[in-house]
Amino acid sequence: MARTATIARTTNETDVFVEINLDGTGKVSVDTGVPFFDHMLDQLGRHGRIDLQVRTKGDTHIDAHHTVEDTGIAIGQALFAALGDKRGVERFGDATVPIDEALTRVAIDLSGRPYLVCDLRFPTPAIGNYECSLTQHVFEAIVFNARITMHVAGIGEVRNSHHIHESAWKAVAVALRRAIAVTHDAMPSTKGVL
Repeated sequence: MARTATIARTTNETDVFVEINLDGTGKVSVDTGVPFFDHMLDQLGRHGRIDLQVRTKGDTHIDAHHTVEDTGIAIGQALFAALGDKRGVERFGDATVPIDEALTRVAIDLSGRPYLVCDLRFPTPAIGNYECSLTQHVFEAIVFNARITMHVAGIGEVRNSHHIHESAWKAVAVALRRAIAVTHDAMPSTKGVL
């Protein structure tokens, strides 16, 4: 059974289209109108080996907030739909990824219980038109809509905001790839359901 999903989400602030294939090869096509965010979503797909197509038209003339948040909501919804009943998945995944002086550790549980712990610090408030505070916000949107638990901890030096972001997004991608891997045919829960 294909682990794919398509989500279209339209509000007064954004129009979002997301297509995802969890068993892809990392083929990514992203255009949100927020270049740095596009770069991070590219990391998610490529290093997660998830085929990911994202098209967002948002009110970026105001700022990037609505575009980033609504895109995160749609990605989380797509992950949730594509995972189905989660039978056979590894369920847990973790990764520690360095980018030069930056180092991030991520752990994911496809638990059905949305919870985020995010401890990232950035030396600058923004990268281009992307406010660094949006990273925790988009992780929240993904986690709550995918119904997963995720811990993100920056443990390297706090010197370069770009490196910290790239380390974090790549660690999320690798941890997610490991958690969604189908490695058996049982339900990975003592409750019998996730």
